[in-house]
Amino acid sequence: MDECDAINSENYMLTDACSELKKSIRELEHENKILKSEKTETNMTNLILYEDLKKFKETLSLKEEAFAADLTKLENESFELKQKLESLLVENRKLLENLKQVESDFGANRRWNRAFLALN
Repeated sequence: MDECDAINSENYMLTDACSELKKSIRELEHENKILKSEKTETNMTNLILYEDLKKFKETLSLKEEAFAADLTKLENESFELKQKLESLLVENRKLLENLKQVESDFGANRRWNRAFLALN
């Protein structure tokens, strides 16, 4: 009888332990379900962020290409303007030389005119 009581007592303890283990398993399964849900949400967020990153990289690449094209265009325009400035400076020097020559001719012509008027 004592042995039967001991076995029954042990059986109740094992039943209680199993009940606690089942409860723990249910709690762990619930936590696992929550963690899987959070993981799915995190994966979706990561996917969205990755897509945004790809778009930003593409935009940056396009802007870099546009910048390089604009820079090349501006460098060409700058070179053309520099050449035009140099040619205008050369033309200005020639005009100054012509002006000096005209002033010299005008002065000489004025003296001739005065001399001619004085002779008359």
